[in-house]
Amino acid sequence: MAWARVCASCCWQLAEAVLPTGTGVGAEERTPLLGPAPASQSPGPSIPRDAGTPNAGFSCPPHGFTSSDPPLGGYREVDLSAGSSSPWGPGATGASWPTAVLLADLEQDARQGECALPRAAPAGLAPLKPEASQSSSPGLTSCMGARVVAEAGTGDSGSAEPEPEICLPRCGGGSETPESRRGQPPTAPELPSVMLLNGDCPESLKKEERAAELPRENGLDEAEPGEETTGQEVIVIQDTGFSVKILAPGIEPFSLQVSPQEMVQEIHQVLMDREDTCHRTCFSLHLDGNMLDHFSELRSVEGLQEGSVLRVVEEPYTVREARIHVRHVRDLLKSLDPSDAFNGVDCNSLSFLSVFTDGDLGDSGKRKKGLEMDPIDCTPPEYILPGSRERPLCPLQPQNRDWKPLQCLKVLTMSGWNPPPGNRKMHGDLMYLFVITAEDRQVSITASTRGFYLNQSTAYHFNPKPASPRFLSHSLVELLNQISPTFKKNFAVLQKKRVQRHPFERIATPFQVYSWTAPQAEHAMDCVRAEDAYTSRLGYEEHIPGQTRDWNEELQTTRELPRKNLPERLLRERAIFKVHSDFTAAATRGAMAVIDGNVMAINPSEETKMQMFIWNNIFFSLGFDVRDHYKDFGGDVAAYVAPTNDLNGVRTYNAVDVEGLYTLGTVVVDYRGYRVTAQSIIPGILERDQEQSVIYGSIDFGKTVMSHPRYLELLERTSRPLKILRHRVLNDRDEEVELCSSVECKGIIGNDGRHYILDLLRTFPPDLNFLPVPGEGLPEECTRAGFPRAHRHKLCCLRQELVDAFVEHRYLLFMKLAALQLMQQKAGRTESPSTLENGDSLSSESKPEDPPGPEAGSEEEGGGASGLAKVKELAETIASDDGTDPRSREVIRNACKAVGSISSTAFDVRFNPDIFSPGVRFPESCQEEVRDQKQLLKDAAAFLLSCQIPGLVKDCIEHAVLPMDGATLAEVMRQRGINMRYLGKVLDLVVRSPAREQLDHIYKIGIGELITRSAKHIFKTYLQGVELSGLSAAISHFLNCFLSSYPNPVAHLPADELISKKRNRRRRNRPPGAADNTAWAVMTPQELWKNICQEAKNYFDFSLECETVDQAVETYGLQKITLLREISLKTGIQILLKEYSFDSRHKPAFTEEDVLNIFPVVKHVNPKASDAFHFFQSGQAKVQQGFLKEGCELINEALNLFNNVYGAMHVEICACLRLLARLHYIMGDYAEALSNQQKAVLMSERVMGIEHPNTIQEYMHLALYCFASSQLSTALSLLYRARYLTLLVFGEDHPEMALLDNNIGLVLHGVMEYDLSLRFLENALAVSTKYHGPKSLKVALSHHLVARVYESKAEFRSALQHEKEGYTIYKTQLGEDHEKTKESSEYLKCLTQQAVALQRTMNEIYRNGSSANIPPLKFTAPSMASVLEQLNVINGILFIPLSQKDLENLKAEVARRQQLQEASRNREKAEEPMVTEPEPAGALEDSASQRQATKDPSSPSLQG
Repeated sequence: MAWARVCASCCWQLAEAVLPTGTGVGAEERTPLLGPAPASQSPGPSIPRDAGTPNAGFSCPPHGFTSSDPPLGGYREVDLSAGSSSPWGPGATGASWPTAVLLADLEQDARQGECALPRAAPAGLAPLKPEASQSSSPGLTSCMGARVVAEAGTGDSGSAEPEPEICLPRCGGGSETPESRRGQPPTAPELPSVMLLNGDCPESLKKEERAAELPRENGLDEAEPGEETTGQEVIVIQDTGFSVKILAPGIEPFSLQVSPQEMVQEIHQVLMDREDTCHRTCFSLHLDGNMLDHFSELRSVEGLQEGSVLRVVEEPYTVREARIHVRHVRDLLKSLDPSDAFNGVDCNSLSFLSVFTDGDLGDSGKRKKGLEMDPIDCTPPEYILPGSRERPLCPLQPQNRDWKPLQCLKVLTMSGWNPPPGNRKMHGDLMYLFVITAEDRQVSITASTRGFYLNQSTAYHFNPKPASPRFLSHSLVELLNQISPTFKKNFAVLQKKRVQRHPFERIATPFQVYSWTAPQAEHAMDCVRAEDAYTSRLGYEEHIPGQTRDWNEELQTTRELPRKNLPERLLRERAIFKVHSDFTAAATRGAMAVIDGNVMAINPSEETKMQMFIWNNIFFSLGFDVRDHYKDFGGDVAAYVAPTNDLNGVRTYNAVDVEGLYTLGTVVVDYRGYRVTAQSIIPGILERDQEQSVIYGSIDFGKTVMSHPRYLELLERTSRPLKILRHRVLNDRDEEVELCSSVECKGIIGNDGRHYILDLLRTFPPDLNFLPVPGEGLPEECTRAGFPRAHRHKLCCLRQELVDAFVEHRYLLFMKLAALQLMQQKAGRTESPSTLENGDSLSSESKPEDPPGPEAGSEEEGGGASGLAKVKELAETIASDDGTDPRSREVIRNACKAVGSISSTAFDVRFNPDIFSPGVRFPESCQEEVRDQKQLLKDAAAFLLSCQIPGLVKDCIEHAVLPMDGATLAEVMRQRGINMRYLGKVLDLVVRSPAREQLDHIYKIGIGELITRSAKHIFKTYLQGVELSGLSAAISHFLNCFLSSYPNPVAHLPADELISKKRNRRRRNRPPGAADNTAWAVMTPQELWKNICQEAKNYFDFSLECETVDQAVETYGLQKITLLREISLKTGIQILLKEYSFDSRHKPAFTEEDVLNIFPVVKHVNPKASDAFHFFQSGQAKVQQGFLKEGCELINEALNLFNNVYGAMHVEICACLRLLARLHYIMGDYAEALSNQQKAVLMSERVMGIEHPNTIQEYMHLALYCFASSQLSTALSLLYRARYLTLLVFGEDHPEMALLDNNIGLVLHGVMEYDLSLRFLENALAVSTKYHGPKSLKVALSHHLVARVYESKAEFRSALQHEKEGYTIYKTQLGEDHEKTKESSEYLKCLTQQAVALQRTMNEIYRNGSSANIPPLKFTAPSMASVLEQLNVINGILFIPLSQKDLENLKAEVARRQQLQEASRNREKAEEPMVTEPEPAGALEDSASQRQATKDPSSPSLQG
């Protein structure tokens, strides 16, 4: 079987597709097939990193829920309410399942009323059922029988780094040749699941792999030691599914498709979800009279085969089972109720797509709603039209018809007679329930071991005897059906509706998403919620019976799982992700309990700021400077920022993933103005003193320092990928101590024998721009920009992305220097290389012609390919030199010295994180090294200002990135390694930019972000002085001062409502916020805005010119609604969904009733699915090269692996689905495109938020695919929704709006709403002209679209005018002979003829009056095909009609390239490569030449 491998050039291309683009190449050139990448992602359907998000346990086959799937029948459709999960599709096609399920999980899901698998913690976590974990095999999802190739060294160490830069030069991705897939259609339904065998791959392949992975000196790409030897491929063998018959009491037998891979428990799950069996929870399955074990896999059950009959047998209840049953019934009754999503509990979140699509789009293929001629109402609401000034809030959450709750019962609650007395226990009573039916009948119900029956108790009189009708039912639902006709009717309707909803609307997300608005909700009685609140939910829900979860043990055990091959890695990553999402949820709840004062401190006698807490095996501390620990670093301010720095350190070390080195589970929660750090607890740490336990690092910022050989060895392995220099420092006794991290990083060996590192707040080098050091001058670029500036604290670090970018930049410089000198030597001009001797003279930043950082796609700014050609030549020159020639060694040594490499024989740039740390002293012998390191840090600080920030602005001008709100702007800055404290500098550069007009949107977003961040800083301290009873009053007062035009809002003090008889004496142990403090009430708008301007100046060094909110709105063109959204998201406020009159001068905009809730803002680590990400990248690379089918299969594979690790809901799965939909669309499979894109929209709404810019993008894509499937009215309502959200999030004046309005205008043109269409198209033309310049091709296209509508209206003069404009642009930009120019010229002729014909007719009428003989005028209604073609063009999808001959040429060209690459690879194998790395440079050049080809309009390109 032929296993193809991705060559280096593909890797570079693929890197470009996935990494944020930079200068050089606009998004269009980079993703030829996929058109200009949408704004909010980093161009190319890349995966947004670090966007805190999702989990649930079932995996969805790529073709689940396509248009033709019947919802039931052979397919299994599942309700995944709360945290439950289950597979579906023919026999759970391709679904894979956690291999071991712990009772722990069952307990946990019991709380949701399901004994579920889903959020299953993986093997090895529970002490309870070890055999389960061994017996079950690792299930790997295969894409319906497609083959999986796990390539040799995809070492997690490299791949999981948050920055994919690490994977760049690696070759050999999990990609394959078309042959390996032949003969298996990707969706053959009868190939559900797979078994894995490890075969050793032939030696030759291993060698090739190693040759391909060139030594990247700086460890950008180094697999873990011991990992690169696992050169096995994973070959997939089919395990076909079969169907079994289910016999359940009271219903017809039905058959169910299952897979041998599944556990018996999953069949339970499906039955608890099916409409006709959902009311059963306590049952077992029997085959031929034998009960099946919950945890056994189906393939291990003897005698189970196609057609076997499984009997559902009702089991006796226990108290636990009865509780689970009641919870499950409650969940079924609440299954359509969105209140959990509004309240932000149980990982529920909102989704509104179904409101706009009228239910599922799946069956639309047959319905063809709104065919071309059906009249459709196209008029949008007034506020969506271009030019409208109103920005209403209510349409953000349209009323979903299904949410009008069908009342089945008035009350279902635990009875006050619980628990049963002893004598009743002995009759089998487990608990008592109290019910009021919809008919107002009050009944008491006994839950006994045999089932449920009515008893004779009343509210005040206990009588446990059965009442009439004496009906005993095993299920509570059946009993209620008997006693209440309304219940029977409504419950049936409710279940029908529940089963019709799309599963993605119901599954839990992995991390909680909070909504910043909510409607006024009825507060209904809910027994389960009440019980959860009272039984300190601990222990009950953290689910291992009899004990709380040992978080530390779970987190560390999952890391220790084996990872030699793909199935093991999948299992390990799933386990890690699962435990992380559970830990994050528990830590968030604990942090809120701590701040609300519901947890007792472990040091209660100390003052509140210094208290620490332990709850549920998690340690909580507040972000205050306890015991003057941070006195020299900025006190409380430093203590506030240290936890996030520490979290970044944890994230980084987790990503490097070195075996034997452990970090703590860490979550940082901001809630009610306090910052709480939640950490897992190192075993034994609480019994010892800190001084005794720390054996590496320093507990006093460097005065006393210790080291330990084992720690040095472990940290040495992380030093390459993290670019950390091993260095020596002096301790208090002037002894030299060797470290491989900053001094603050502490090493502690726990009682479990594991080596933990903590306090990673200085993992990255300091940012000298914000750290003035007496006697140290900064480079000129920094001083010009006004640096160094004193910051509030001394913990400012550079971001990891910046360090990587800087090193990459230096690497290119190194290649150039070395190679240029070698060429000079070869040419005989061996000039003395004195210019390179002095490291500073080459301060790379001061040379403007240097290439910008690596995310600039590493191209030269000049001619694109020429610089790369040079680098390639250089690399070859260096490689051809065998290294024995002393002169060439001298050259390498000089180049190393010039770029600050720590080695003189190879490129290796690293940073010493302790340089400039107050209190750290270095030995005399290291002074030279310290001097070089100081210079390197200065260069890095200058690089940020001279390369990264200008690079960002350049990308914004070229629309390579299109942020739409504060969060997406922050994301774009962070990807380039620019900290948010540089926001003022970015805005300064925008103001000074010659293309200031084209950066208007960036300026507005930046100013809005600056104002809301400054307001957030003030709000934080403001809230700390507010006690709980005054919270809503205080928040509404703050919002009034911030946003309302009302000049003097008055705060309502909480004492208004109730008068207390006597002042109670103050308690000692108050929650942190309980100061009797009403200082907040005296704040005025003038004072707040003055503070905001001051804060902006102090923190961001930017001068705001406004004294009130109205001036800010006026001066900077902001919207109050946008500011409200930004501040609410940043601080966790939830407000009432209603229209606020911000501009009223007679009454304040907010009352205390408008503030509904305050949520925590949570920061945590996002574990990654490394193998899935490799598949995703390989798939993108294939697509780039034009192999759509293969790309599609690889991405399907990636989707399965993502599902396998993350469950069903995750941002990265969303990116996968979006790309799949796009590919299916390009390949003409509209139904499949629609199905995938619908899932992408639902997932984006659920995981990122209903108005997140990413969701807006997804809505636009879905509208296009709806239009292509002839669902015009749906397409329009989706586009209107996207436009409304864009108006709310940003406003009208955004480059993205041009695309949106073009789409809307085209669709309206298609349905012959010409006047409406013109309003949108002309707005798009205006926006395009502003942001792309009047001479851009986008503007030409816009003119053409407007001309077409005028033509349809028979207003030929206007049409001619617009088309002429377009023609002129094409002619000047592309020349006379370009096809676009010719097309435009043809169209002009055609218009002129029509205009002449019309004029003739008019003249005829004037001359002959009514007797005129008028030939009928031909006004052409646009055909759907032509409209669709234009839609594809503006959305960047181009179908190029290639003749057979073109195709042959293309194939030949691809083959020729591959041969060339083979040849060069063989050549390189022959010459052992030297220390530098020729391959990536060659690869770079290759991809550049390919890009050139794509740019050349004459070559048949696939570019959009």
